[in-house]
Amino acid sequence: MTIAVPPENSSLMNVPSPRTSLIFFVLALGAFAIGTAEFTAMSLVPLIARELQVTVPQAGHAIVAYAMGVGIGAPLIAVLSARWSHKKTLIGLTTLYMVGNGLTAFVPSYGYLLICRFISGLPHGAYFGIAGIIASSLVPPSRRTQAVSRVVLGLTVATVAGVPLASIIGSALGWRWSFGLIAALAFVTTVLVSVVVPTDPSRPHANAMAQLRGLKNRQVWLTLGISAVGFGGIFCVYTYLTAIMQEVLHASSTMIAIMLAVFGAGMTTGTVVCAWAADRKMMLTMGGILLVNASALAGFAGSAHNVWELMPVVFMIGCGGGLGTVIQSRLLEVAVGAEAMAAALNQSAFNLSNAVGPALGGLAIAAGFGWTSVGWVGSGLAFGGFMIWLLTLGDIKSKQQRPI
Repeated sequence: MTIAVPPENSSLMNVPSPRTSLIFFVLALGAFAIGTAEFTAMSLVPLIARELQVTVPQAGHAIVAYAMGVGIGAPLIAVLSARWSHKKTLIGLTTLYMVGNGLTAFVPSYGYLLICRFISGLPHGAYFGIAGIIASSLVPPSRRTQAVSRVVLGLTVATVAGVPLASIIGSALGWRWSFGLIAALAFVTTVLVSVVVPTDPSRPHANAMAQLRGLKNRQVWLTLGISAVGFGGIFCVYTYLTAIMQEVLHASSTMIAIMLAVFGAGMTTGTVVCAWAADRKMMLTMGGILLVNASALAGFAGSAHNVWELMPVVFMIGCGGGLGTVIQSRLLEVAVGAEAMAAALNQSAFNLSNAVGPALGGLAIAAGFGWTSVGWVGSGLAFGGFMIWLLTLGDIKSKQQRPI
């Protein structure tokens, strides 16, 4: 995900150190709630389909609806809230997330489910942008990346612990309880933000159009294209992973939870390793991630009949999530003067891939190609991202914008 960088003269840098740590925790808690909701919804698709009496691919459209909400909400909120206080904006976002997930827990039908998932997605992208700005404003410029990583840690922990736990709760008590728990986490975050986060002034002279004018660099759009296409392969497989383990492997709910944790461990590892490599060779790292991920996804179909063979493949697919950190750094580098809008648009691109991946995977399953066909579809998407990377590289070389 991409985080905008605030001005260096932030007034929040004078906050006492103990309170700073508490603020980081609160911001990470919000990221934990959002990450748990986004990825748990994918693992609960079979349960939702069974109760609402729709097919698994149809239930997968709830993931698409959420992603559409993120894609629309991120840039829209970025423009509308340009002059607002960051704290008040954050409170509004967590409140909306609480309402959307709370309503999801009580939906009476499939149609209402899609509406509530769309509402839940609206504040997703803007939250990470605003939370990153607040976190960065608490530390000197030399420590801003570490500050942002402490917020993103909440999302990473969600993939390792929150999602498996919510999946177990959903299997034991019903999928509605999982969304109720997420709504409760969003409520706690809202209360803590209102109490802990310092109040910052509104910005009546902020100019949202300046952010839009800063997006003229073609490298911004090529990088967003990599995010929109390249990430789709991960979501294509992850959305149907639970159903595949049930239908192909006849795995227990415990083994499914373990596999989801393996995916989260892969994402954590990938984020750390890819960030380290990107600091040295950013573009080469980006292309390498896409190729490795395409290979791992291609191996999914052949390994899906044995849980022990599947586990390392799922881990490697999760490692592909490290692409997000690399795209973050690249956008901040090329979107000069439009960092906040680039943050919002990257969330839109990221969740467009979240919509396209499951949709294409669902079409492959519905067409009779089998559950494991999602691996080949995902591999094609990752390779598509690599082709856009080649275009990006060619554009850099033609303009001699920067060394590789």
